[in-house]
Amino acid sequence: MTPDLRAKLEALGRELTPAMLGGTTQLFAGMAKGSDPEVEVTRDLEYGEDPRHRLDLFRKAGTDKAPVLVFVHGGGFVMGDKRSAETPFYDNIGTAAALHGFIGVTITYRLAPAHQFPAGVEDLAAAIRWLKAHVADYGGDPDKIVLAGQSAGATHVAGYVAHKAHHVTEHGGIAGAILMSGIYDTLSCSRNQFHLAYYGDDPKGWGPASCMAGLLNTTIPLMLTVSEFDPADFQTQAAQLVGAWGVAHAGYPEMHYLAGHNHLSPAQSIGSEIKSVERMVAGFVRRVTR
Repeated sequence: MTPDLRAKLEALGRELTPAMLGGTTQLFAGMAKGSDPEVEVTRDLEYGEDPRHRLDLFRKAGTDKAPVLVFVHGGGFVMGDKRSAETPFYDNIGTAAALHGFIGVTITYRLAPAHQFPAGVEDLAAAIRWLKAHVADYGGDPDKIVLAGQSAGATHVAGYVAHKAHHVTEHGGIAGAILMSGIYDTLSCSRNQFHLAYYGDDPKGWGPASCMAGLLNTTIPLMLTVSEFDPADFQTQAAQLVGAWGVAHAGYPEMHYLAGHNHLSPAQSIGSEIKSVERMVAGFVRRVTR
């Protein structure tokens, strides 16, 4: 993170306004390296029956028995996609994963309010089930799947980790999970329009959706991040998880405070000249799949 870039991100503010979202995307789109001739991309593989049950798979020729990094996009539960025709996102993550020697996977999932909790968790289970059956055909190791999500995507990943009833195999069938600025405790998060769209109008339904207890008790390795310029709700969620983890484990979770970053920039920085987040993600994948 350079001083100049940090200043630009700080000037965009913490709140998820169109100016902040568009400004951040414009900044990092200009720094993205784009596609790479060494990386083969297979588009829109169907992992389920819904039109949004699609994934893109990135690999280098000759890759064999490689770790599989699956990225789950954000969008407040109501929008977003694995790929934008106008920007490099989130092909940037699939490409970077492949260049590190992994299989990169980006997925779309069903959106609220038409599809409410636990739809996101169910979709991740379906994607993992598909990868278990097919990723070896593309050079991936089905026993070395790592989930990574940002914002709503992080909440879906946390939900899959936390709610064992949806696990496709023992321990979820994954080697680890990366949670970037997610919502983990539905009992303390804000009741904004996005949460209402996904969790519903009845507060009685929010409690069972909480990920907190499941995250504190999981044996799946976790890496968590929160950004300096994240909105207050995400800051609070990260702080509560760290505090609860300390009480439960008498230790500190792998929580990274990303100085100079905002809500979007960590995922968008991957594959650019700003390498810190990419190195952390790649290091975690290697560590939990070795």
